Amino acid sequence: MSDSSWRVPPAAGQAGYWGPAEGGQAQPVPGAVPAGPAYDAPEAQHTRPMPVVPDEPAYGSDQDGDLGAARHSGPSFQEFRDAFRPESPQARALPAENQNPEPMPDAHQPASAPQKKSAGRDLSAAIGVGVGLGVVIVASLFVYKAVFVGVIAVAVVVGLWELTSRLRERKEIKAPLVPLAVGGAAMVVAGYVSGAEGAWVAMALTALATLVWRMTEPPEGYLKDVTAGVFAAFYVPFLATFVAMMLTADDGPWRVLTFLLLTVVSDTGAYAVGWRFGKRKLAPRISPGKTREGLVGAVTFAMAAGALCMQFLIHHGTWWQGLLLGLAVAASATLGDLGESMIKRDLGIKDMGTLLPGHGGIMDRLDSLLPTAPVVWLLLVVFVGSA
Repeated sequence: MSDSSWRVPPAAGQAGYWGPAEGGQAQPVPGAVPAGPAYDAPEAQHTRPMPVVPDEPAYGSDQDGDLGAARHSGPSFQEFRDAFRPESPQARALPAENQNPEPMPDAHQPASAPQKKSAGRDLSAAIGVGVGLGVVIVASLFVYKAVFVGVIAVAVVVGLWELTSRLRERKEIKAPLVPLAVGGAAMVVAGYVSGAEGAWVAMALTALATLVWRMTEPPEGYLKDVTAGVFAAFYVPFLATFVAMMLTADDGPWRVLTFLLLTVVSDTGAYAVGWRFGKRKLAPRISPGKTREGLVGAVTFAMAAGALCMQFLIHHGTWWQGLLLGLAVAASATLGDLGESMIKRDLGIKDMGTLLPGHGGIMDRLDSLLPTAPVVWLLLVVFVGSA
């Protein structure tokens, strides 16, 4: 073999190289450091020598003899194997995870069973409470109108108590409850007796009473307290007065029943379809549980129920008006639900209260009803009049 025969580079940490093989044996270059680790084994903390094997020529060529000699110039297979025994210094220098690799998972291990969807609430309690509330509402609605106005006023006062309590607990906002509760109940009665004009006057007086009442306490936080008070007065009792105004028509009980049915059907359709088929989130940052499929279910169910209600429950109503009414209810109920979710997310709570088992609080049931009330009132006035 000529001087241009291939040479074996040194292992990591070695100096010099092995020269051309002569007589079947590779000879070291004069002055080169013998092959082996550049440092004593105890000092090799982070690296370990690895033999560098050159590209081998094809077997059966004229270089087979030289190749065999060159192979023996580096560490032998026995030395290579012994270097990686658990008791060797090189192995002790390796990280623990390299010495004891984790076993590979069993390829035939059966996959875990998929988790069943959960409703997230006690459905039996929710259904029982819902049926009980429905009986009370329907009974008061068709027995005597004034009794139903009282039911609305009580719901408004309890809702204001829940809202102001959560604001105080979570945000240290002290919206005055007394003027809000008195003004809210008066607002509902004024809407039933005097219509929209009475409701607006009661709303203005309630806001003024809130400003004055808060003056009896230190001025720190005055602005945020009265702002939250005016918001609460508009959000809960003022929107609820439109239910009382619906009741004043000759077929008032049927209008209120249509309003309640469409809202409940919309919520039920959204829940049922979303729970079964929901995949694409509607507003994940506000309410992760709501899906676009659920919205489609709400619109479909509400439009079908609206067509039936307008055709058979409302005087002079037609089915196509019910389709439009159902579409509007689905939109307003969904927006109302998202608005309530936005408030609860800002407060860092799941429910506004615990008064209704399986539902949360009163405000958790009024979230879609309150913004839907003025929409239904207005569309019924446009479609069939206010008398």
